[in-house]
Amino acid sequence: MDDPADAALFAYYARGEERDRLAGARGMVEFERTKQIVLRRLPAPPSVVADVGGGPGRYALWLAERGHLVEHRDLVPLHVEQLRAAAGAGSGISTAVGDARMLDLGDAAVDAVLLLGPLYHLRRRADRILVLREGRRVVRPGGPVFVAAISRWPPRLDGVLRLRLYESRPALRDLVPDVERTGWMPPLAAGSFSAYCHRPQQLRAELRGAGFQVVDLVSVEGLAFALDDLDERMDDPLARTVVLETARAVERVPELLGIGPHLLATGVRPAR
Repeated sequence: MDDPADAALFAYYARGEERDRLAGARGMVEFERTKQIVLRRLPAPPSVVADVGGGPGRYALWLAERGHLVEHRDLVPLHVEQLRAAAGAGSGISTAVGDARMLDLGDAAVDAVLLLGPLYHLRRRADRILVLREGRRVVRPGGPVFVAAISRWPPRLDGVLRLRLYESRPALRDLVPDVERTGWMPPLAAGSFSAYCHRPQQLRAELRGAGFQVVDLVSVEGLAFALDDLDERMDDPLARTVVLETARAVERVPELLGIGPHLLATGVRPAR
């Protein structure tokens, strides 16, 4: 583990917080919207789905509940252990430690691929293209690959403006212009999050560079992240519906694509 980015990744996920991240209000918006988007092109069960970089397996469990067979891989051993404990025997989930850049799955072995995390931590474009090409390799011709990315502007819009993290981490304000120029958000402290942040058209170009036909690219949460009362809204059925409905309504507006924390692209492996 010579790459400092890899060391930062393991230090962050060793905290064990990823298992419950999607349970909070902001995580719920991300989870529900991601499911909506994935279901638009996900083959019907019992298809085989590779959940690559799937963390502790929230999406793997959801897929298995719908009747899919899931090949889950994650770089962090703790995440694999957490999924095994949650899934139990007979779940239809096979999980193992694996690197998204070099998968242990055969060519055209699965019907769909979820890449909902691997691009977050890869600073080098060559590594991101390698992950995308692996996704293309293991999916059957005509099959979809769903690719999540962190948008270029959350460090400023969320970290600086909404959360006022400059008060506890003064270096952040000076760092943000460089993040917006280069895309790389380094860890601000030992064990803190680091990420590569994409521009929408850059994500589209990387999928095309890996040989995909890009059939969709949307903003996942839109402005929901900025709502101070999001917890209360997600607890109220009508308000929750409005939050998700609004995110969907503006998901493809070009001027708003990068405003939310996450982008989600859908690529299809060409039939030939």
